[in-house]
Amino acid sequence: MSAWLALSLPVSAAALVDAIVTDPLTGVALEGYDAVSYFTEPEPVQGLADYEYQWGGVPWYFASAANRDVFMRNPEIYAPQFGGHCATSLSRGYLSDGKPRLYAISGMKLYLFYSMANRDAFFKSEETSLQQANGGWARLKGTLTGEEGSMADAVGKAAAAEAEPEGEAAH
Repeated sequence: MSAWLALSLPVSAAALVDAIVTDPLTGVALEGYDAVSYFTEPEPVQGLADYEYQWGGVPWYFASAANRDVFMRNPEIYAPQFGGHCATSLSRGYLSDGKPRLYAISGMKLYLFYSMANRDAFFKSEETSLQQANGGWARLKGTLTGEEGSMADAVGKAAAAEAEPEGEAAH
């Protein structure tokens, strides 16, 4: 569902937006990219259905069994912050899907963005943007669909942790 459409609907209809951004055709998180590869490779690597793992109510694909196993042990470390929703949009108080090829790693956390303009805006004032995004996520995550106690809660807990901009690898 488009973020613009979700904003124009009553809260009950806006709840149709998923807690985890998935490919609209396949339902796979990160459009099938391997979440671990964002941290271990120069560019994210496309995963394979052969190495699927269900987490947060959606399938995640990995490039290898080793990457799948690493993710299984600590999914909160490798999954994108805010369920893959655009960090800048959240800092502005609304939801939009982050795109797996528009990302940054900051403070050892993966952030996705809707556009390069959003990515650039986020890093103009990273600390403020993170605080505002965490606040936006806290307000909006309750309107999202997902299994109770799974991804909506997991990413909410991760987002609530103080974000410290230690390093950045952005693409």
